[in-house]
Amino acid sequence: MDENYREEKREEYGLAHFLIRLVTGTAVLFITAFLTPGFTISGLWTLLLAALVLAALDYFTLKILGANDTPFGRGITGFLLAAVLLYITQYFVPGYEITLLGALLGALVYGIVDLIIPGKSM
Repeated sequence: MDENYREEKREEYGLAHFLIRLVTGTAVLFITAFLTPGFTISGLWTLLLAALVLAALDYFTLKILGANDTPFGRGITGFLLAAVLLYITQYFVPGYEITLLGALLGALVYGIVDLIIPGKSM
């Protein structure tokens, strides 16, 4: 039984999980950047690339740490991890700019929007 549980858990974090997070993450990221001061995304391609980078960072965080980084997924730990991922993304994506305060506010907005939009985005 324990082996079956582990297999089910591994499947949950597969390619389908990644793609769902990518699609919903793009929508949530757009709304978050629009509503958050100190957070700008320069265009559509930047938005898509940023969503891809965030989905990949989230995926690897989930695989390596086993941590759910949604702001409401793990309380203050998830909130801070989401802010860090939002902030780190600017180093991988040109045209994506966010301040430290913008990352903290963005994590809060991201978490609220994530609760409204169906699917796990981050």
